[in-house]
Amino acid sequence: MELEDLKGVIVPLLTPVDEDENIDEKRLRKIVEHVITHGIHGILAFGSNSEFYMFDEDEQIEGMKIIIDQAKGRVPLYFGIGAIRTKHAVRLAKKAAELDIDGISILQPMFVRPTEEALYNHFKTIAEAVPEKFVLLYNNPGKTGYAISLNNVEKLAHNMENIVGMKDSSGDLTYTSEVIRRNSDIGFRVFTGKDTITYPGLCIGAVGAVMSTGNMFTELVTGIYNNYVEGNYEKALELQFKLNPVRMSQDAASFPAATKDMANLLGMDVGKSVLPTPESKGKVLENMEKAMKDADLL
Repeated sequence: MELEDLKGVIVPLLTPVDEDENIDEKRLRKIVEHVITHGIHGILAFGSNSEFYMFDEDEQIEGMKIIIDQAKGRVPLYFGIGAIRTKHAVRLAKKAAELDIDGISILQPMFVRPTEEALYNHFKTIAEAVPEKFVLLYNNPGKTGYAISLNNVEKLAHNMENIVGMKDSSGDLTYTSEVIRRNSDIGFRVFTGKDTITYPGLCIGAVGAVMSTGNMFTELVTGIYNNYVEGNYEKALELQFKLNPVRMSQDAASFPAATKDMANLLGMDVGKSVLPTPESKGKVLENMEKAMKDADLL
């Protein structure tokens, strides 16, 4: 894959499990096939909505092998790393890099709060361990409690040849635009990570988006991107506005259960979230169902 191919809508793929909370191979193959045949531009395994924090390293690697086998080279594949300890992240990155994937995504460590220098060294060390793979930084301050500073992004982007882009889930368009502006000289590839701001992200120079709703509404979310790049801006915005109430209806549910719950409402049979995350019930589930019906998605 060339750097220019790093674009479009990437889905943080749901990870179906059976009743014993083991990865369900049959269901995993089914969701891979669903998103590819409905037009997704790339797959991220073991991102936040993939519940990476619920699976050990061997489970993640075996799950990635299933995804690779089912995808059969039809779309770019990325592997998410969220390990807190640098040594563990390096080990997992090396294991993933042995597989036929196109890149890895690295989340800033949760729970701990490294200094600027320590965080820089964390990303640098992991990237150096897999020099042959594209690396995306993953900024998610809502889940980790802090953002990757603009200065650190710029230093990493300019100093590390294989750190070629970023998924920004901050929802802060000023931050996103500054990442793009400050690294435009090297063609740094920025993806928005909030489904509700895909269109404005494209307007300020993002090359795509990582969207959890792509698991269920693949044609809708890729339609936002496809119409935008084709110059059909009004249609792209129309689709964005169609998606937004549906996505926001998930906010009352437990993360990340809402994505699986919504997929199951559609009859996709992706199974439950891994405990302790509860499935949505009562009014929360009813509101999600109503939002989907109001948008003619159910």
